Amino acid sequence: MRRNGECTPSERRHLAVASATLGPWRAAAAVGALGGGVSLALGAIGDGVGLGVLAGALSAALMLFFLVGGAGAALGGKPGTAAGTDHRMRRWAAAHPWRVAAVPASLLVVTDVVMRQLLTAEGFFGSMWDGLWRSALVAGVVGLVGSRGRGKA
Repeated sequence: MRRNGECTPSERRHLAVASATLGPWRAAAAVGALGGGVSLALGAIGDGVGLGVLAGALSAALMLFFLVGGAGAALGGKPGTAAGTDHRMRRWAAAHPWRVAAVPASLLVVTDVVMRQLLTAEGFFGSMWDGLWRSALVAGVVGLVGSRGRGKA
């Protein structure tokens, strides 16, 4: 950290990643699994079971997972532990919701593209486009939730 109290770009990245870990990731996994299961069931009813349907369901599950976990992190995480580093991380996350939102959005685009490349015959640019629009949606919702939630706190 610099003398005037500002963070370097590297420190800001580390703070954003550390703040993202404050999210309710177990609840996010449950929501993602439920949403992915519903998506898989609906896809199987409509199109039958196949890798394309599975990839679509996994993509929905990943999007819900990162959306719920990221929104919780942008709100500052759950206050359940003692003060100190965790308290400072919650305060930083609440003050910088858009930087925190970039972390789950970035992770979503990477995991979605890799998953689609492994499971489908979709081209790289098609997979990238799908991952990017989902990532933009997650970043927008997480950033808005964090900025609106911060205003009420």
